[in-house]
Amino acid sequence: MRNNGSKRKPAMKDMMFKQFQESTGFLFNDEKLLKQAFTHSSYVNEHRRKPYEDNERLEFLGDAVLELTVSKYLFNKYPMMSEGELTKLRAAIVCEPSLVSFANDISFGKLILLGKGEEMTGGRQRPALLADVFEAFIGALYLDQGLERVVQFLEKVVFPKINEGAFSHVMDYKSQLQELVQRDGVGILEYQIMHEKGPAHNREFVSKVSLNNEELGIGSGKSKKEAEQRAAQIALSTLREMKK
Repeated sequence: MRNNGSKRKPAMKDMMFKQFQESTGFLFNDEKLLKQAFTHSSYVNEHRRKPYEDNERLEFLGDAVLELTVSKYLFNKYPMMSEGELTKLRAAIVCEPSLVSFANDISFGKLILLGKGEEMTGGRQRPALLADVFEAFIGALYLDQGLERVVQFLEKVVFPKINEGAFSHVMDYKSQLQELVQRDGVGILEYQIMHEKGPAHNREFVSKVSLNNEELGIGSGKSKKEAEQRAAQIALSTLREMKK
């Protein structure tokens, strides 16, 4: 009975890997690479008689691939951002909490191959472990199918979060807008708090940004600064649409 149980577990994992590939649309040519990306060192230590490899080398590679692909995306998306701003934004995207969020969005945790001890101490939900697995998967996908497929994966999982403003807390839209207006020499920006509402402990501010007295964007936030940043973000989109 014990042997049947041990055979059943790998079979279940194989099925899960198959379902994962089908659901995401990323079918690996070399499934060993895919499994290696999800293999923790604790699992290898408990299965020394079998030729398992852990994901640490893939994690090393994936880290570099992720930095490159995210850097290129940000470079093209935000032409007015300075090097310092781009670096700050990239750091927020590839940091551990963000990678954990991406990994959880596509249920990476259930695919990880863990040793019994690591499993019992909650390794499947450990942030550092999940972040490492995400990087290892990126490394495996790069080796298996190249950089373009990595970009296609990030277009599904990571880039939409950037577009939705998930990292706007580290972006200075007011500076970007100011640079754009100064570069084109089209006039003077003016910010105005239109109104504020709510109790003192939960205030909401609404700000308007205008260019030569013409409204470009209206944004709201918990502080005047946040409201102005949101208004500037909308204004940037407005001006970029006008330039198309």
